[in-house]
Amino acid sequence: MAKILIPTPLRQFTAGKDTVEVSGATVGDCLEALTAQHADLRKNLYNDEGKLRSFVNVYLNDEDIRYLGKTGTAAKDSDTISIVPSIAGGR
Repeated sequence: MAKILIPTPLRQFTAGKDTVEVSGATVGDCLEALTAQHADLRKNLYNDEGKLRSFVNVYLNDEDIRYLGKTGTAAKDSDTISIVPSIAGGR
């Protein structure tokens, strides 16, 4: 099973878990499995059209999926998927 790392601000939607293990052939399948287990997380990851929100960055083993195959990137059981929300601010 692939391991998905949950950032602190989103752990309230995973019962406080910092890691969730899921099965899936692609990163998108893994994210779908994650939101199937934790439905309240879906609105934080996806927009109304079902696409990943622009401020949600997803990495597969430290590689940004935007530069790979996006959500169609193949995932293996030994992979780690990281969800990293963008942070903005300052003066």
